[in-house]
Amino acid sequence: MILITGGMGFIGLHTARSLIDMGEQVVLTQYRVAREPDFTRAEIGTNAFVEQLDVTDAEALLTLGTKYKVDGLIHLATPGLGALDAAGDFRVNMSSLLNVLEAARTWEVKRLGIASSVTVYGGIQNGPFTEDMPLRTTPANAVEAYKKAYEVLSTHYAQRANLDIVLLRIAGIWGPLYHSMGNNISRLVHAAVKGVEPELRGDIYEGDAQDYCYVKDCGRGIALLQSAPQLNYLTYNIGGGRATTNGEIAEAIRRQIPNASLPMKPGVTLDRHRPYMDLARIKQDVGYEPVFSLDAAIADYVAWLKENPE
Repeated sequence: MILITGGMGFIGLHTARSLIDMGEQVVLTQYRVAREPDFTRAEIGTNAFVEQLDVTDAEALLTLGTKYKVDGLIHLATPGLGALDAAGDFRVNMSSLLNVLEAARTWEVKRLGIASSVTVYGGIQNGPFTEDMPLRTTPANAVEAYKKAYEVLSTHYAQRANLDIVLLRIAGIWGPLYHSMGNNISRLVHAAVKGVEPELRGDIYEGDAQDYCYVKDCGRGIALLQSAPQLNYLTYNIGGGRATTNGEIAEAIRRQIPNASLPMKPGVTLDRHRPYMDLARIKQDVGYEPVFSLDAAIADYVAWLKENPE
């Protein structure tokens, strides 16, 4: 039984689906947003159990360990970007992390997965990004700050408490149920399906690129790392393993929706060479490689949105 904080969220639900497909049972926590997509609905009450939880409530979290025989834990829950002031953001992030670490120690779980992010590679100009690269200590944003803090503090705690943990450095994720629309690839696909102009966050340039990973691949990668009998490393990249340009995204969308309006400017503005995460570790240890090509992912997402307007 694996408990996933934020399990009813975007990445959590796809991770749960992959774990169930591997024969696991899951407990999925939700804070406020209730979701029950088709691909997990039939599992609720048998292989998936949903619990309301504020992860900052240590007692409520520990209670779940008496209700269920939890032997694995994945910490995906996080406050919304910009939803809290500086003190509130710090309090929620740090108290949640401590509560999860204490729960993992108390329950003596086989493994604790801690969600990190590709943003920890901020400031590194030349990729591909490998897990052993030295990282800067001055973050550019909240995600980079807290994910680096999570990595350092959870590793220290795990060493003292003799916990088996794995740090999950997750790429730019997109696909079904991505309601926050934080990256442009989702905004472009949504607009194309609706036949409207995309609402972009500033101008985007055809040559700018980043490591995008379709959420179904991401969920499978997390599940493989969580369920592996043994891991050789503490930290793993989970991504697409390539730099995908905005121009490539536009071309793939137009292969599905030829008349899509996808305004972009020519050229490149991001001064980074090969900005993607190396996947050698995760491929070697658990056999992970992205299943979805860009075209396959776009086609899958378009079909989903036509059946499930978001």
